[in-house]
Amino acid sequence: MNKPSQSVSNRIAQLRNQLHEHDYRYYVLAQPTTTDEQYDTLMAELQSLEAQYPELVTLDSPTQRVGGQPTKEFQTVTHAVPMLSLANAYSETEIEEFDRRVQSLLGKESYRYVCELKFDGVSLSLRYIEGVLTLGATRGDGSQGDDITNNVKTIRSIPLRMKTTDTSLLHVEVRGEVFMKKEDFKKMNEERELVGEKIFVNPRNATAGTLKLQDAKLVAARPLNFYAYSLRSERVQLKSHFENLTLLGNLGFPVNEHRRLCKRVDDVVEYWKQWEKRRDKLSYDIDGIVVKIDSLRQQETLGAIARSPRWALAVKFASRKAETKLLDIKLQVGRIGTITPVAVLQPVFLGGTTVSRASLYNEDYIRELDIGVGDTVLVEKGGDVIPKVTEVIKKHRPRGARSYTFPTKCPECGSKLFRPESEANYFCENYSCPAQLKGRIEHWAMRGAMDIEGLGEAVVGQLVMLRFVKNVGDLYYLRQHHEDLTQLERWGERSVQNLLDGIEASKQKPYHRVLFALGIRHVGAGVAQVLAEHVPSIDDLRKASHEDLQSLYEIGPKIAESISRFFKERRNLEIIERLRKAGVKLAGAKKEMRGPLAGKTVVLTGTLSRMTREEAKELIEAQGGKVAATVSKHVDYLVVGQEAGSKLERGKKLGIRTWDEQEFLSIVNKKE
Repeated sequence: MNKPSQSVSNRIAQLRNQLHEHDYRYYVLAQPTTTDEQYDTLMAELQSLEAQYPELVTLDSPTQRVGGQPTKEFQTVTHAVPMLSLANAYSETEIEEFDRRVQSLLGKESYRYVCELKFDGVSLSLRYIEGVLTLGATRGDGSQGDDITNNVKTIRSIPLRMKTTDTSLLHVEVRGEVFMKKEDFKKMNEERELVGEKIFVNPRNATAGTLKLQDAKLVAARPLNFYAYSLRSERVQLKSHFENLTLLGNLGFPVNEHRRLCKRVDDVVEYWKQWEKRRDKLSYDIDGIVVKIDSLRQQETLGAIARSPRWALAVKFASRKAETKLLDIKLQVGRIGTITPVAVLQPVFLGGTTVSRASLYNEDYIRELDIGVGDTVLVEKGGDVIPKVTEVIKKHRPRGARSYTFPTKCPECGSKLFRPESEANYFCENYSCPAQLKGRIEHWAMRGAMDIEGLGEAVVGQLVMLRFVKNVGDLYYLRQHHEDLTQLERWGERSVQNLLDGIEASKQKPYHRVLFALGIRHVGAGVAQVLAEHVPSIDDLRKASHEDLQSLYEIGPKIAESISRFFKERRNLEIIERLRKAGVKLAGAKKEMRGPLAGKTVVLTGTLSRMTREEAKELIEAQGGKVAATVSKHVDYLVVGQEAGSKLERGKKLGIRTWDEQEFLSIVNKKE
């Protein structure tokens, strides 16, 4: 192993500092000073140098934000100081009562309050040693939480190394809230819906679910944000909570700007009322405000009772609910054909807006609440989440109220609706359905799919409205409308040519990108990659049986069923033929099979002692083989670890040759 020179060590340190600064300016200050391409170039150079000199990799390196194998379980950690829950208040009277209690306990001492927004997210504790992030933990039960450090490192607004040279501040605990912005949440749900993944109910649930994932790579793909709201140090005496918030900002943490120092309780009440009116204008959800005594010494004097501090209070906003009449139920067709029943309501004023429609989710939800047309219902609205019907007021049910029968045909195109087994939603499987068209084209053009620059929401809307495009295949024949396009408002020869060039260039995108872009339910980017590696063309994929597909690594029955149903729809086959004639790649490049496992299929079962499943999979593929998830007649070898189960028994019945871990390693490490 080559010993790194001083110049290499210096360059690595320089790259890390540059990347940390770029992350801070982009994710904390929202003032980027470099392009994505420049950032990626710096990151690629750092990754290359660290690969050559792994002994120089540090915990705070930007390359360590996502790495390592998925964890099997989170370790439990004990909080040095319990993460107490706050007592709740809901009225001006309760705020004044809190102030009287503080006054009686502090006697004649003067005091000030700090008011902050109460984010609707998930609390987090961060521990820094020598200025480097060493632990990220959930609140848990207040005394103990889960160690989710690997997940926390993927949140770009959380610094891996603090911005300070003050040695007294190198060992601290920072607490704050992880959350998702409304627009990011909406976009994430739309992208999940496009590939048939379950959508989240609200940003908080999405945030909590994301932090519990045991694969940091999946966490990194979710749009998590962070605000710091607490600083604790055992080495320096901190005095003021309000000053600490400013200090946190100086240390490189994002701190919410809407904090206020209040000298009187009337100011607290005014702040609460102000944000109750303004909350919908924020880019994230809040459900109240938090009031804290500013002096840390006075906080200590006041102490805690039960599991809540006496020096802080959460003041919630009024619940946004209203009764109204359900006039009708209409079906809404989503971007990938998901059928959502929507309640048509007698208009009611709720949360600052007039509500006339609300979500009913699916057929099971309607049945569970026993909802009927003509019922009086309770409607709730929270943040930016669509209003929903949460209860039927049975005592007001009229005699003429009728139960709802779910339709069998798509309201947009008349195609027969399909409800997969064990799923709650119905789907329209016609990819040319007018209601799906815009969403499917946007998905086709998105980054990570066919990456067609200039084909955004507004342009897609125009092309569909003018009927130039009736499915994704039509994009590749837009040249015949060249003259018409140049005559459109805000279009010109150059913009039209750029769009046509972008569409033409997309023909060179690899086969796995095309598979993902088609938007087959449950076929995300990762699944598309697996399919492209093991099923060489779209024609082979069409012919593949359920058993063939499920034998592939990570391909389960839901994915196999979804692929099969896609190819049964005549109009989908017509789209594929249109793409084929246009020259879009519908097959992968043939790889030369080399190595002792060339062309062979291997199944892994049991626990391997010397490597993870993923490492074994990489070894098999490096030797020309492919890994299957289930045992079938198409499998050539079975690698057996400890506590092997039913796969071993089935393999024996089929006469499949088995290897233990030692035999497997001797095969894959054999020199040619």
